[in-house]
Amino acid sequence: MQFYLARLLAQITLLATWWTPVLVLSLVFVTSWPLMALAEPAGSAIADPANYWWYFVVTAATVGYGDLYPESAAGHAVGVYVIVGGIATLTTVFARLSTSLEKAKGRRMRGVVTVEMSGHVVLLGYTPGRTEQMVDELLADGSSRLVLCAWDDVATHPMSDRDVAFVRGDLTDEGVLRRAGVQRAYSVLVDARDDNEALTVAITADHVAGSAHLVVALRDLSRVRHLRYLDEAVRCVQWHSAHMITEELKDPGITEIYTQLMTHGGADTYSVRLPESLGPIPVDHCQTVLGRRHGATMLAARADDVLTVNPGWGTELPAGAVLYYVGSRRLTAEEVASALRDGTS
Repeated sequence: MQFYLARLLAQITLLATWWTPVLVLSLVFVTSWPLMALAEPAGSAIADPANYWWYFVVTAATVGYGDLYPESAAGHAVGVYVIVGGIATLTTVFARLSTSLEKAKGRRMRGVVTVEMSGHVVLLGYTPGRTEQMVDELLADGSSRLVLCAWDDVATHPMSDRDVAFVRGDLTDEGVLRRAGVQRAYSVLVDARDDNEALTVAITADHVAGSAHLVVALRDLSRVRHLRYLDEAVRCVQWHSAHMITEELKDPGITEIYTQLMTHGGADTYSVRLPESLGPIPVDHCQTVLGRRHGATMLAARADDVLTVNPGWGTELPAGAVLYYVGSRRLTAEEVASALRDGTS
């Protein structure tokens, strides 16, 4: 009961603070008009109700167009009264706005805000230097909106110069994760100080995350099986591979592709040097022929000591260039030369 009374009093105080300049301005208007009517000669245009409101607005705002003005000394005194009342009102309003902005900035810097966005990326945990690197990579393409959620020992926003929202608190507390918008996020990264902490935070994150893609950075990938008990959909990434982590956050499932490419069996990566006898070969010819005949996909080419990843199909490869490709087996130079010469499936 005491809590609700305190909240009610706080709201009343807030309303009273904002209503103060309105009441002051209203009081000045209500009292200054009859005073002006008494001070000015009969028939004065400024005392006409249809004109006085305009005079009052421009005078109280200290604009003073000069189209209407008092003629008598008493009228001048009333005008001074209006000006002082307007200045007092504007000063109160600007002071209140400044205070509100400072409080909002302070709340943002202290991480006590509640994030309202959705479809964003949430980083749970902060490591100086490392987290900045990942944030910069995520922000590089301009498509990611980020929220950093850190433990209480991070007292203020560590990246206030970047477009990153900041939430602070116990990362195993459901309420803190909900303030970070984990339940509405696109991807969530658990990047803890050690693997035990990562497992603990992941439990809460999985409970809150809903349909969000949950990524956990682990130093010891043998502990993946523990997270599999929690949720088969949780993606675990080597802690030291910061770039791979950011790739997984932006494009869920991409680390599984990397893992398959680096694992023996299935689709592997190979290289082959084009025979000098073939002469220059267009990239589109390599892609089409090798794909149809051997089910291989060209990834990159090296020519004249220059490596080009995903070369354009209109690019011409010189004789002796090295091809890098994905395939079910290693192709010999003779097989590649035969396929490219024939140019048929």
